[in-house]
Amino acid sequence: MRFLPTLTSYAVATVAVTSFCTLAAEHHAPPQLATTYVNDAILPPIIEWHGKSEALLAAPDSEWATPFEQNGLKTSPNYDDTFAWIDKLISQTNMLKKVSIGKSPQGRDIWMIVASKEGAEDAATLLKNNKPSVLVQAGIHSGEIDGKDAGMMLLRDIVIGDKTALLDNANLLFVPIFSVDGHERSTEYNRVNQRGPVNMGWRTTANNLNLNRDYAKADSLEMQHMLRAINIWQPDLYIDVHVTDGIDYQYDVTFGYNLAQGQSPSSFKWLENSYRPAIEAALTAEGHVPGPLVFAIDNTDITKGMSLWNASPRFSNGYGDARHLPTILIENHSLKPFKQRVLGTYVMLEATLKTIGDQSTKLKSAIQQDKYRYSPRVTLTWKQEQQEKGWDFKGIGYSMQQSAISGNEIVRWNGEPKLYPNLPVIGGTKADIKVNRPTAYYVPPQWTEVIERLSVHGIRMTTVNKPSKQKLQQYQFTAPKFGSKDYEGHQRVKAEVSSQNIEASLPAGTVRIDTQQPLGDFAILLLEPQSPDSLFQWGFFNPIFTRTEYIENYAVEPLAAQMLKQDPALQAAFDEALKDEAFAADPKARLRWFYQRSPYYDNQYLKYPVLRSN
Repeated sequence: MRFLPTLTSYAVATVAVTSFCTLAAEHHAPPQLATTYVNDAILPPIIEWHGKSEALLAAPDSEWATPFEQNGLKTSPNYDDTFAWIDKLISQTNMLKKVSIGKSPQGRDIWMIVASKEGAEDAATLLKNNKPSVLVQAGIHSGEIDGKDAGMMLLRDIVIGDKTALLDNANLLFVPIFSVDGHERSTEYNRVNQRGPVNMGWRTTANNLNLNRDYAKADSLEMQHMLRAINIWQPDLYIDVHVTDGIDYQYDVTFGYNLAQGQSPSSFKWLENSYRPAIEAALTAEGHVPGPLVFAIDNTDITKGMSLWNASPRFSNGYGDARHLPTILIENHSLKPFKQRVLGTYVMLEATLKTIGDQSTKLKSAIQQDKYRYSPRVTLTWKQEQQEKGWDFKGIGYSMQQSAISGNEIVRWNGEPKLYPNLPVIGGTKADIKVNRPTAYYVPPQWTEVIERLSVHGIRMTTVNKPSKQKLQQYQFTAPKFGSKDYEGHQRVKAEVSSQNIEASLPAGTVRIDTQQPLGDFAILLLEPQSPDSLFQWGFFNPIFTRTEYIENYAVEPLAAQMLKQDPALQAAFDEALKDEAFAADPKARLRWFYQRSPYYDNQYLKYPVLRSN
């Protein structure tokens, strides 16, 4: 189906392929025109949309139209054009400051716009105004760029328009482009399932890392900069703007956060009972269709229900839950036109500033409760279970058709709204592996990369200045299983875990991490090996699985005879082991049995170097 542009009184029927770097009035050459996106013909039917939020659009020839508005609501500006426009806006006011949170691997600044009534240009000054701050980041997946254009419009209306009052009771920290290098790997052929903008950035960084898998391990320079910025600027709310994949449905703006069963239950209550009603009311009033995050259990059979996602700390919302920073994941619907998605995001961001301004005390109180809860038992993994309440899902009708190309049945969406009543909802809400909260962890000084990552996260640590001995707990691993392929630059690993109490000799330089600190829960999730986003499972400790010392057969044979002669109990244990026919028939296993029980064996093999104090 061809996409015929829907234009308001503010938009003209000329749709530019490329964006402008300055105001429309300053251009001499007419824009190149386009009336469709390159992928329109292969996408499901479009549902025509008009909403009150269209009144937010500036006329394309107005002095302060954004590049998005200048070019027919179909394009998004490149990096240089984005900040050329923003710099012009900043020059008109003292309320906006531009701060670099760091440079990308290709040398681009990751800019953050600080918007406050007082014109704060550093974190210390901003914190003094005692207003809640919301950090909004766009373009963590840089093709999913709706938040950038919406944020530019909102900043314009705060500075030039009639929305200055939004900063009366709140501050805005706005990162227009997080994955700046990926943003510049732009083409009209990047996101086949998404309706605009015309040119879209790439999903991953220049190092091919997915930033929304990087929060826990913090490999990328971009993520390290963002984590430091969060620690320095201390936002009270974090919004991560995406565009979703998957199925067709009626919702245009979906959003969510981690669950009541997570590490931040008080923040969840505020988000669910105070924030969501206010935001959904604002979106609905402006003609949008808000909803929770949509993840179908089976994209080919909607009746199987929806998945309720309990994200781990590798993701933005899971990270926010772990570090007690209320974090909202926006997933705009990729099959809705770019204009509709941008306007929905604008409405949500505006309503967010109003809401946190009105509810600052409740929000800050919820965060404090979570930070200092110090639960004695911490859940590391969750099992799936059906939720008590189903979902009356606002879907789109579809049929299944046999494909001559793939040989499979494929979904054909028909563009007709359809309600799927009371769909089952399956979520990771049943606690699985739990551990007792240790008093502290001890990381030996040689594990420098681990210590550095903990520091990047802002986890408080102290250093043991002289050697000491302590009674501590140590994990030991058996049956390690390594990932069959690389994942995000790592070979992940899982293993069976047991523990023992030991008297440990701690060298000078050992780092101690107290778990009774604001980021104590997050430290536990990073350092407990059974946690899915532990540094252990990400492979930071993989060298412990390498055998580096061996014993030759000619030496172990007489050693084994000597051991048996000196220890009758060992002889009895060996006789018992020989009852296993496979063991008895394996000469190497028999010799290894003695080596492992000899004083020559590596006593650190398969043992976790991070120790626990109970």
